[in-house]
Formats: sequence, C-alpha cells, structure tokens
Amino acid sequence: MTTTVLDFATVPDAILEHYADFRGACSRPLGTGLINATFLVQSPRGDKAVFQRLHAIFAASVNEDIDEVTAHLASRGLATTRLIRTATGARFVEDEAGRVWRALTFVEGECVDRLTCAAQASEAAALVARFHAALGDFARPFAHAREGVHDLGRHLDTLRRAIAAHPGHRLRSEVERLAGEIFEAAEALSGFDGLPLRVCHGDLKISNVMFRGARAHCLVDLDTVGLQRWPLEMGDALRSWCNRAGEDDPEAVALDEAFFAAAVEGYFGWEEARGLLSAEEKGALVDGLAFICLELTSRFAADALNESYFGFDARRFVAAGEHNLFRARGQWRLFQDVRQKRGRLERLAARASGLSA
Repeated sequence: MTTTVLDFATVPDAILEHYADFRGACSRPLGTGLINATFLVQSPRGDKAVFQRLHAIFAASVNEDIDEVTAHLASRGLATTRLIRTATGARFVEDEAGRVWRALTFVEGECVDRLTCAAQASEAAALVARFHAALGDFARPFAHAREGVHDLGRHLDTLRRAIAAHPGHRLRSEVERLAGEIFEAAEALSGFDGLPLRVCHGDLKISNVMFRGARAHCLVDLDTVGLQRWPLEMGDALRSWCNRAGEDDPEAVALDEAFFAAAVEGYFGWEEARGLLSAEEKGALVDGLAFICLELTSRFAADALNESYFGFDARRFVAAGEHNLFRARGQWRLFQDVRQKRGRLERLAARASGLSA
C-alpha cells in the first residue's frame, strides 16, 4: 500500500463545479492523515465543507456505506459528518484520472495526535461506546468491505515473503531477528473466531476522535466502518491512546495504566455498552490489545524491507525502510509491555466492565 501524496494545494475547480454551493470556493489542505487527500473548503458565502480525494484502496461504493451509517448515527442523536450531494444528487464525483472525490459537512472541533491526560481517554472511550451502541441495530449490508484487515496469518506470511524476497537488503538481518521473535510470540496468541462480528469504526487512532474543549464530540474518517470483532476494535484504540510516547521514541514506549483504566471506565460507564457485549468479548480486551500490537509489528517489519506504505520522515531517516523498522520496534516494545502488564490490565478491564466486583 502507498500513502497519498498531495500533488496540489487546493481542490481543483473542476471538482468544485459539481457542488453548487462551493463553486469558486477557497480551499487548503486539512489534517495530518496519510491516506485520503483532505481539504477544508470555504464558499464565497462563508460556508465550510471538507473535500476528500479518496485513496485507491477505497472503492467508490464506500460512500454508500458512509451515507447510510452517518444517517443512522444522526437519527440516534450522535454528532457526525454527512455526505454532501452534488448538484445532480450524486454521492461522489470522479476527476479526469478516474479518482474519486467527495464532499462532507464540516463539524467544528479539534483533532489531536496524542492524548495529554487520562480524562481525554475516558471521554474518547465514552464517545466510542455511544457510537457502538448507536450502530448496534444497523443491519444494512456494507457495499465496501476490507477483507483480511486483522488476518494475522496473512500479515505474517507477508513478512516471510519480504524476508525471502530481499536477501541483500541493508535491513534484512535486523528484520529477520525481529521476525523470529514475532513468529514465536504469534504462536501463543489467542484467536477471536468464536466472537461475534459487530459494526465498528475500524480505525480508532486518537486523531480520529474530534474534541470540543474537554469533550469528545465526533468520530471522523468513517471509510473503515464495517464488521469487526470488538476486542480488535478496542485493542487498536487502546494501543493508540495509552502509549504516551507515541511512535517517536521506541525506547520510551509503554502502556500507561492510568490512561487504560480511564478508557475502560469511560467506555463501560455508558450503560448500553455493558449490555451490548458478551462476557467473552469483555474478557478478550487485553488479548485484542496485544494482538494489534503484534500485528502492527509484523506489518511495519515487512514494510521495512518492501520500502512501502509509510510516508517516511526524511528529516530523521535516510529512507522509508529505516522509518518502518523504527515503527516496528516501537510496536514490539509496546507488545512486550502489554504482555508484562497483562494481569493488572485484565483486572482493570474486568472491574470496569462488570466481570468482577
């Protein structure tokens, strides 16, 4: 997979022409996302909207899902962005190269790349609980499905192929050593096949949670919404929210137990969330967190040899391979930390979810 690189600084006039209220509008890049090219657009009347050029990994049909999901969320009283139809009523348009563009309503708020306090973790989790509860009865089939997103076996095979395909790569020996530890750890992981599929956001990194002041207000980037197992959904959230070091320093990576406790208490403080989930799902939360950390370790390790996916920081790294290996080491360190703290994390989760007094 490759990332989106902005090859222009504004939304092309040919795209704006499809939207009557935004013809002749001003636009500028918005956010720090690595996939879709995103712009804030302001009409001559002062109205705002978010325009996006979708990455090729998303079929145009994903806009059908977003339209239906956001309508469902809005009907349940949740703040959400909505698709803006074109002048002819279409959900999206294509440019001369066949790339898909869409327009979304603008929601006031702020996105952050890292949490600064436990209260934010609690707020974010409570919003996610409301999101899950609101979509608990969403029954429409999804037009766009991401197959094998959390298929660890597939990711491990990709890593094996990368090692075999790059015998002379400058990072091969380092990646091969890390891969040996990854493969050994994977054998001890629990599976989730017996758990139900639920409608989930699919990418709950903290930058996809919009805040208004101290309150978590709205979830954004809904292209990944689909059926998933709950421990993996929340495992991905917690590995993003509770690692205060972020991905800048693998040696400082650690799972913050206070943030973790605040998050699970915030989530299960929403009464509907407690009733939504089975005891088996609640009990698998920490396993889901460990699984995601190991999955990302394997993905980044393969990317280090394939020199793919991540738009690397050229100020700090000589190439994408070095940056991806750096990220792999950070996720491996986080996996090890979760494994070491597993007992305490499980007790915190059990107490918050009602599995124990």
